[in-house]
Amino acid sequence: MTTSTETPTLAQLTTLRVGGPVGRYVETSDEASLLAEVRAADAAGEPLLVLGGGSNLLVSDEGFDGVVVHDVRTGVQTPDASACAGTTLTVPAGTPWDDVVLHAVEEHLVGIEALSGIPGSTGATPVQNVGAYGQDVAQSIATVRAWDRGRGRVRTFPLAELGFGYRTSMLKRSMRVDPADELSPWFPTPRYVVLDVTFQLRPGDLSAPIAYGELAAALDVAVGDRVPLADLRTAVLGLRAGKGMLLDPDDPDTSSAGSFFTNPVLSRSDATLLPEDAPRYPSGDGDVKLSAAWLIEQAGFGKGFGLPGPAALSTKHTLALTNRGGSTASDLVALAREVRDGVRERFGVTLEPEPVLVGVAL
Repeated sequence: MTTSTETPTLAQLTTLRVGGPVGRYVETSDEASLLAEVRAADAAGEPLLVLGGGSNLLVSDEGFDGVVVHDVRTGVQTPDASACAGTTLTVPAGTPWDDVVLHAVEEHLVGIEALSGIPGSTGATPVQNVGAYGQDVAQSIATVRAWDRGRGRVRTFPLAELGFGYRTSMLKRSMRVDPADELSPWFPTPRYVVLDVTFQLRPGDLSAPIAYGELAAALDVAVGDRVPLADLRTAVLGLRAGKGMLLDPDDPDTSSAGSFFTNPVLSRSDATLLPEDAPRYPSGDGDVKLSAAWLIEQAGFGKGFGLPGPAALSTKHTLALTNRGGSTASDLVALAREVRDGVRERFGVTLEPEPVLVGVAL
């Protein structure tokens, strides 16, 4: 069912709480309605923005002069509970992600417990290959079913075709910019609209081996140990809260899009040009992943940089750009540029934004 409601602004629909008006706003509570709205927008040549939790968007102050389709479908289905193959969960794209993690923990299913507390919708998780504390969704996704706007049909992509990498996927890389579109290059249009995601999880009472030192320390165990699922979830939620990464209307540090910059990946030879004490981690194919937070801090941008605002770095986590109240998208873009340019001048490394930018560019 499609519901036309009072038209909100993008500031009311995103966790950064910035963004102007939309041309037309609809909510869809079933797949048929979602597909009908997408097809109608494409047929009419309307700009289209499919919205889930709004936690990974920075939208311009001018807003979005097109149709915003808010997918509000929820639920978790278990089509296969075979102990041999593991348990599969099929989740509509609009379902809040943490609801899925909580369900898995309560049902004693292993594989996504370290991803507790991440805001946003399930449909966004395969696009960004969402990850935290040593886990990412690529480790548990079996298939993604999506509407292919290029071919005009539903397609099911198995894991092997999703092309997962660090905070990326085939779905993300398929976002295109139409040179004939007057919004170009300000709006990357997704070719695929995620309909549902199927996860394959292992039954068990203990977590996957803990792969992240900070999480192991919080649990007072060694890296590689396992702990009860509920204990790990509690520890992750505590760590995220301490970094302002759990949504709280009373805490301006949580008015963010999470980590604004991805950790840069360099060749091993390029990484040798950085100071010896720069944290670095293996990233496959001989590459090295750096810590964006370390680069930002060492370039002179500490926690709370920019206070009192209206846009400033979080007082808890330098990777988060926050709206301290009354910020505009332009304020946040200016802060992001200042941080990016400062890191580039200091280290020769260009940080890339993690959120989807709509109507703005760095």
